[in-house]
Amino acid sequence: MAGGDRGLLSLALASAGVLALLVALRPDRRAAVWAGLGLLQVALWLRLALSGVVAPEAYTVPLSVAGLVGAWLARRRDPGISSWSGYGLALALTFLPSAYAAWHDPGLARPLLLGVAAFAATLAGARARLQAPLILGGAVLVVTAAHEFAPALAELVGQGPRWVPIAVAGAFLLFTGATYEHRLRDLRKIRRLIVRMR
Repeated sequence: MAGGDRGLLSLALASAGVLALLVALRPDRRAAVWAGLGLLQVALWLRLALSGVVAPEAYTVPLSVAGLVGAWLARRRDPGISSWSGYGLALALTFLPSAYAAWHDPGLARPLLLGVAAFAATLAGARARLQAPLILGGAVLVVTAAHEFAPALAELVGQGPRWVPIAVAGAFLLFTGATYEHRLRDLRKIRRLIVRMR
């Protein structure tokens, strides 16, 4: 009945979600909590769309937070669960659309906030020995930093003599070649550490 008016449809979905959550208070009907949360999420998305919100984070962050909390609760019950099954999906749900939006955002606020969130996820993953936050956070951090610093670096290189980039690349290759065995051992050690994580 509310299909013709999207504002009324949003209100109807939110009301149905609240009713489903109230039904889920009964011990024998706990499964209704998922339907209630789903209805509330769709109502939120519809309300955001009606308000003209185009930032992807407004749509994805609530789901990511719910996913992170759910993964944390599941890992408390069973520490053997892989971090990719819970944390990986929840983080990717926000990080990937945000990274895409940051690449097309001329401002500095979104890339900066995304970098801070990715750095926090990387630190949390390293501290808790979890693969998904460590790898996803690190990858998003590196990609975002490279995208932000690339124009300034290109401008700096363009202003100097033409032989400077070649000399820097040659010095880097010389250093890498001279310490190749040591770097290879370090990479193998890092790989073993990451493989041992959950």
